[in-house]
Amino acid sequence: MTTATPTDDIEFASRDRIAALQLERLRWSLAHAYEHVPHYRKAFDAAGVHPSDCRELSDLARFPFTTKAHLRENYPFGMFAVPRAEVSRIHASSGTTGWPTVVGYTARDISTWADVVARSLRAAGVKPGDRVHVAYGYGLFTGGLGAHYGAEGLGCAVIPMSGGQTEKQVRLICDFQPDAIMVTPSYMLTIVDTMIAMGIDPRSTSLRVGVFGAEPWTERMRSELESDMDIDAVDIYGLSEVMGPGVAQECVETKDGLHIWEDHFYPEIIDPTTGEVLPDGEHGELVFTSLTKEATPIIRYRTRDLTRLLPGTARTMRRMEKVTGRTDDMIILRGVNLFPTQIEELILGIDALAPQFQCILTRPGRMDELTVRVEHRPDAPSGAHTPAGAALQRLIKDKIGVTVAVDVVGPGGLERSVGKARRLLDRRPRD
Repeated sequence: MTTATPTDDIEFASRDRIAALQLERLRWSLAHAYEHVPHYRKAFDAAGVHPSDCRELSDLARFPFTTKAHLRENYPFGMFAVPRAEVSRIHASSGTTGWPTVVGYTARDISTWADVVARSLRAAGVKPGDRVHVAYGYGLFTGGLGAHYGAEGLGCAVIPMSGGQTEKQVRLICDFQPDAIMVTPSYMLTIVDTMIAMGIDPRSTSLRVGVFGAEPWTERMRSELESDMDIDAVDIYGLSEVMGPGVAQECVETKDGLHIWEDHFYPEIIDPTTGEVLPDGEHGELVFTSLTKEATPIIRYRTRDLTRLLPGTARTMRRMEKVTGRTDDMIILRGVNLFPTQIEELILGIDALAPQFQCILTRPGRMDELTVRVEHRPDAPSGAHTPAGAALQRLIKDKIGVTVAVDVVGPGGLERSVGKARRLLDRRPRD
């Protein structure tokens, strides 16, 4: 695989050039999906649109959305747009809430994916010749192999550790001296805790860049990780239905949101209730259309992630703000909308509390109730009525506007994540 060049000219192209390229590729992608995927032909025909109706980028709003349910309905290969013999790799989601979503890649798709991840790593501050420790899971999950091929494409040496075996993770970080780590932020916290338990100062390692993704995380979490580890902590965004990691990346020099690689992925923000396309700067649900995918083109995929689009800074391509939550992890408690990331932000403002927490929904009577279970730092008290717990309860009431219970437990009292953190536990009875 070829090594990525120091910079890609398209990252700094004029908006007019980017838009012209997007329109050309969008028209190809719509036609490719319509001609080769029965689901899209049926959906476009039902909506009364044809690929030839796309004459400018705004015309995309006339086309129907794709949802995770559509992918599951066409399990396993119904969304593929190329003959089986042209598919070089197949990935799939875990399928924990239903049939898994399946995505295929041609050899060119794999090359494109490696290129955008290499571009992402370069923007994060990783350089050719660096060693990259990959602690994303390998296998059907896109994280591990996506990170792996991108790092190799940039010219890095990859340490393909995958997830789990946390003490071994720590030992290899100490022994192999990687320059960068790619991992979920919640599992990075687990690695830091394990370092401390093993008598290792997390700030003493060779790591200088952490590329964290696969779950929402806050600015306070960035500050925590950078302080604890003496690194630059930057965000990477992706999802398997659109490609995998590398759809968007935060630049290390600005850390002001993730630049979307708009030459391959066209973003929209919609009102999650009405589906109306919102102007840049408005908060809503993120929607993506692939512009170059061959095996499984995706048209107006509703990601469920909540964010907004902003002008480019370090690159001319537009930025998306850090994801603040998902429409499917929003908690509606006595008429108040809240997200686990809001709870995390408040926890990180209390010195006695550690950033390990869970939100537990129950319904003991007629009303839903929420308990925030959070770990305290070493030498701080635990229990349901600690000063730190009372402080968190007050902050949630003052800042979010709802009363919750808070249970402060000791260090290690919550199950540790080796992948995406499970922040919300819904223990309400099923009606």
